[in-house]
Amino acid sequence: MWLKPEEILLKNAFKLWVTEKDNEYFVLQRRRGYGEGGGGLTGLLVGTLDTVLDSTSKVAPYRILHHTPDSQVYWSIACGVTREEIVQHWDWLQQNIMRTLSVFDSSEDITSFVQGKIRGLIAEEGKSSLVLEEDPEKFREAHLRFEKWFELPTEEKLVTYYSCSYWRGKVPCQGWLYLSTNFLCFYSYLLGSEVKLVISWDEIWRLEKTSNVILTESIHVLAHGEDHYFSMLLHLNETFVIMEQLADYSIKRLFDKEAFQREPALSDPLQITKRGLEAHAKSEQFRTFFRLPKEENLLEVHESFLWVPFSHFNTLGKICLSENYLCFASQDGSQCHVIIPMREVVNVEKPDSGSRALTVCVRGKRALRFSEVRDFQRLANTLRSRCGISASPQHSASSEVIRGECQSLINHFEDNPEDVTLMVGQKDSSKAVSTEALMTVFHPQDVENLDPKMLKEKMKEQSWNIHFSEYGRGTSMFFTRKTRDLIVRGVPEALRGELWMLFSGAVNDMATHPGYYTELVEQSLGTSTLATDEIERDLHRSLPEHPAFQSDTGISALRRVLTAYAYRNPKIGYCQAMNILTSVLLLYAKEEEAFWLLVAVCERMLPDYFNRRIIGALVDQAVFEDLIREHLPQLVEHMTDLSFFSSVSLSWFLTLFISVLPIESAVNVVDCFFYDGIKAILQLGLAVLDYNMEALISCHDDAEAVTILNKFFDSVTNKDSPLPPTVQQASVGNNDKASHFNVDISELIREAYEKYGNIRSEEVESSRKRNKLHVIQTLEDTTKQNVIRVVSQEVKFSASQLDELYNLFKRQHFLSCYWTMKSPALLHHDPSLAYLEQYQLGFQQFSVLFSLLEPWAFCTSKSTLSLWIFRLIDENQDGLVNFKEFCCALDTLYSGSFTNKLKFLFKLHLPPAFDLPEDGVIRKSPERGRGKVDLQAYLKQWQNEILKKEETIKDLPRINQTQFIQFSKTLYNIFHGNPEEESLYRAVAHVTSLLLRMEEVGRRLQEPSSPTKPANTTAAAAAAAAAAEESSTEEASTTPETFDTSGSHNSQDAAPDLSELEWSFSFEQVLASLLNEPALVSFFERPVDVHAKLGQAKVAQLKLKANK
Repeated sequence: MWLKPEEILLKNAFKLWVTEKDNEYFVLQRRRGYGEGGGGLTGLLVGTLDTVLDSTSKVAPYRILHHTPDSQVYWSIACGVTREEIVQHWDWLQQNIMRTLSVFDSSEDITSFVQGKIRGLIAEEGKSSLVLEEDPEKFREAHLRFEKWFELPTEEKLVTYYSCSYWRGKVPCQGWLYLSTNFLCFYSYLLGSEVKLVISWDEIWRLEKTSNVILTESIHVLAHGEDHYFSMLLHLNETFVIMEQLADYSIKRLFDKEAFQREPALSDPLQITKRGLEAHAKSEQFRTFFRLPKEENLLEVHESFLWVPFSHFNTLGKICLSENYLCFASQDGSQCHVIIPMREVVNVEKPDSGSRALTVCVRGKRALRFSEVRDFQRLANTLRSRCGISASPQHSASSEVIRGECQSLINHFEDNPEDVTLMVGQKDSSKAVSTEALMTVFHPQDVENLDPKMLKEKMKEQSWNIHFSEYGRGTSMFFTRKTRDLIVRGVPEALRGELWMLFSGAVNDMATHPGYYTELVEQSLGTSTLATDEIERDLHRSLPEHPAFQSDTGISALRRVLTAYAYRNPKIGYCQAMNILTSVLLLYAKEEEAFWLLVAVCERMLPDYFNRRIIGALVDQAVFEDLIREHLPQLVEHMTDLSFFSSVSLSWFLTLFISVLPIESAVNVVDCFFYDGIKAILQLGLAVLDYNMEALISCHDDAEAVTILNKFFDSVTNKDSPLPPTVQQASVGNNDKASHFNVDISELIREAYEKYGNIRSEEVESSRKRNKLHVIQTLEDTTKQNVIRVVSQEVKFSASQLDELYNLFKRQHFLSCYWTMKSPALLHHDPSLAYLEQYQLGFQQFSVLFSLLEPWAFCTSKSTLSLWIFRLIDENQDGLVNFKEFCCALDTLYSGSFTNKLKFLFKLHLPPAFDLPEDGVIRKSPERGRGKVDLQAYLKQWQNEILKKEETIKDLPRINQTQFIQFSKTLYNIFHGNPEEESLYRAVAHVTSLLLRMEEVGRRLQEPSSPTKPANTTAAAAAAAAAAEESSTEEASTTPETFDTSGSHNSQDAAPDLSELEWSFSFEQVLASLLNEPALVSFFERPVDVHAKLGQAKVAQLKLKANK
């Protein structure tokens, strides 16, 4: 590797380096401790220095220096891991540089020329791979060490590296932590003791920052049941964020592909960089905080002050700019933030060229003034270009008018509420789409009704109108503490739909996609899928007691919204609980608004909740358990197993308490959810448990605890609800004696915010990421246990051996996915399939794994044999093999009787294993997980498996001459290189000759009138033996492309004189003949050391991939 020329003093390095080649201008040196001799104690010390220090001269074992005869200064210009690499550089210098140097007169000119040439070579190399790295030169050195120490495939992309300590027990090892796309690696070398650690991200169960007495602060990694601690990191937080991003990226790409399609920035595993990961993390945090569409990315951040008119002071914060939004969030604890869509901006002005200030004017006669913006000129130009605003002279007149209007707005800031409208772009809706919220249709408000509840409702509306006049209304409204206080008190019925749209960010989705919902409804109309079947089944289970869903109006609207969403997002389709949530959304929002609210909930606010494995809900349950341990220690002491709360709270999270609370109370919870996200649900869950603390502590079993919570939820009321009794769901059976136990939902929510409002959204998101690893790995472990339980009934492997085999099988699946996004194995992986079908191998992956585990270590025809075995065990001929099929084949070869092993080999030379498709291509299965599942086909397949009879040797067809010759060749290949090879060859030759004689005798008995010439038998035996002998000397280096069409033709060419003889053998004949040969029986009955095989395969699996 060429290095940026760096000056060194050679006299200080005599004891560390040995000169191997030199000439007038260059020196090639070898590091002591490498190569011949090892270096003794000096080599140990040098190795320790190489690990601890970070310098080019202490990285590679070989280097090339440049010098001139009249100078004592040397320049390092190249280094290499191997002698071949450094010699290649040396030869290039000899051929391309040495002749040119003779034309220069001075040493300075020579050195300058060499340095320029080397820098040019480095720049040329760096154009493709290192252009995105912050320090390409240093990164090149680190990448060299990474490749040298860990021997991973060349495609593996190093993302970043850090110096740190790795704790082995109570002893720290100083070394280097390398973070790549698919692996976490650590290397240390201290006084002869080498520590090397390689963990793939998909194997990690837990990743967290910890601290204890010994380690003030460290990163804890749990993988394979072992704890690993890394400390003394200079940038621990930065390191942890990168590790968290890489682990999350791996989980999404390999396990949870339903969510991964939304990550275009991380689509190519070969192009991931540290800078890209950091930008992705910031954009993700930005979108989550401001509830922005997933397409938005954080482009610029500017620190500034924003004039807050309702408080009459400037608040310090940050301007965050994305493709379509200008956002501001305060940093002074005022909890003030504002979101301005670019589509709402009408002008951007600089009031005074001398001040660093900007005024952004938006629709609705509003303006925001930002001051002390460091790069205000560039920000103003960026905003203008994104908003399509021209600052050219011809628009100066209108600009002056707008500037005056903006200035007056800044001075007075007196907004007229009735002039403020919510600006959203909409197309004319289809006549089939409802344009009114169901609550306004089925429960219109009586303006003349002046009962106490309606009066209180009017007071709430008035409070919100005052709030709108001060803080604005619509998309550019200020969000403050006062906004949250109003939410906690309860949102008025008339404003609920509007505020849900605003707080969730759905208003922006709808504004930027006019007419989208109507088109979806028309396209999805009449479609029939598994999702639509489930939707139809659940339609009448959605709030059945509400009048709106006792009529066709409500049911039809619910059907359209759910079907349209299933059509929009087939990866989610439809999941139970979506119907309950959508029903409530339709009560308060128009149909199109309800659709966009559902989009916001399913795709942003509750990620991964509504998929087949409800991973998001399980993750939030784990977060909830962590919060219980932190905030309710008394409950934890009494109920050590918190899994009970997970099972009870699942419906709380999936339906936002709608399924457990009366509808008039549940909508208040939904109000808080749309403002504060999942944090509001977690807070309320803690408040519910806290309220029932004494009763839960005194209960004796889970059933009693469930009864206590159910009674509590039945007692929750909303005393301020204006809904009539026909709409309310309050329990009618509650008698007066129990009435004093009633709990008002507003009081419960207020208590939740007072006690647990200090829970920060950032902490919740961090806990989500931490627990997601554990949840995914737990689901994967459950899948593994289920698969092993099924397969263990079919094979003789022990449970521990099956566990190791499953890990190897799954790792082989992942090895085909690590460095590409279009791997067939990755495309066919579907977590919703049956356990056995989730991980499958195509032929290429199977061939590699079989070569590591096959029992005949001396087999010279692995590729051909792997192909035949693959075809044989691929029962449904879909080009994929599952774990059960793989284990059954391996079990036969490892532990089967002599008869079973021979039957397996015999079947390899019969169709479909031996015969080729017409085009010589293995058929691939259609893409899985798409469209409607054919349940009848699954049931029929299951029935056939139950009724399938065990195959007997009499059921096997006879083997013809071509197949028999190939069978003989296979036996020879299996024996090749075995210590008893000669005796085994003789045994096979004897069996072949005996079988041919038997066939000749049989022919004579059947056709006495036409005697067969003895010469034919001799020729046949000789041809079979010659074909087998020829096979035994062939090299097994055929590729899948060549052996697909060569297997049978070679056999036919080897015995042209046999074409006239239509002889064949039954399996009984072959078995009887081979049983008479003790050498053959002994070879096949020799036990296989399964434990050793699995251990060797585990070590060699990754190296085999690296050496390809």
